Amino acid sequence: MTLTNPRFPAADPERLRARIEELEHERRRLLTVIELLRELAGSLNYRDIVQAVARRIGYALELDRCSVFLTEKGGGNVHLVASYEDPALRSQTVDLSLYPELRQALDSGEIVNIPDVIHEPALEPVQDMLSSRRVQSITVVPVAWKKVTIGAIFLRTDRTRPPLSPADIQWARLVADVTARSLRTAHRFERLQARNRGSETALAKDRERAAMISFLKRLLTAFTDHDQAALDELVPQAGQAELDRLAGVALTVLTRETSQ
Repeated sequence: MTLTNPRFPAADPERLRARIEELEHERRRLLTVIELLRELAGSLNYRDIVQAVARRIGYALELDRCSVFLTEKGGGNVHLVASYEDPALRSQTVDLSLYPELRQALDSGEIVNIPDVIHEPALEPVQDMLSSRRVQSITVVPVAWKKVTIGAIFLRTDRTRPPLSPADIQWARLVADVTARSLRTAHRFERLQARNRGSETALAKDRERAAMISFLKRLLTAFTDHDQAALDELVPQAGQAELDRLAGVALTVLTRETSQ
């Protein structure tokens, strides 16, 4: 005789197995995020960051395509900066008329999810291209920093794979948040480097000015020491005051130049 507690009925083996698979799936996704964080923590170069993101997401979600797009400051052009299927890709300006779903995500700052591209009216201008490439679904996840959209992650599946699940999309959104923070850190580092390079350039110019002034001073000193009496005879006494004034003006200009 088997006793069962009505509050805890016997577990359905199929439901239990499905739950275990779901938990294992979530564990693998979390490990992917941890590995991505470790990889991004070791890089302050934006190109390495976006390539790592495209590669990790494309592999984890088994995508047909995963690309990272970044916008220019001030809402200018949009650039394709990384691609899962083409790691050697370099930055390319894109025509947003070919990516209406990307334009919508960038303009709204909201995730755009199209589970079946063939029956999406907004994609009618590019239906032939999507059909020839056997595209099933497209999801665009904005990359934002402090509520300002700075880019997007483009996810695409083909007809051999089902559309992304809500859990997949939320996971991609988490990766997009991590990407935004990493890009912000890289941007700050690049600005700091540029500022340091500017300081070094200014210091080099100051050294050049100091060397020139020192050279002229030594040249004039050597010349006047060589024949001071002849110089006094050539310059009338009345012109001495004017020379002193001009020397003072020149000294003032040099002092201002070296202090800039």
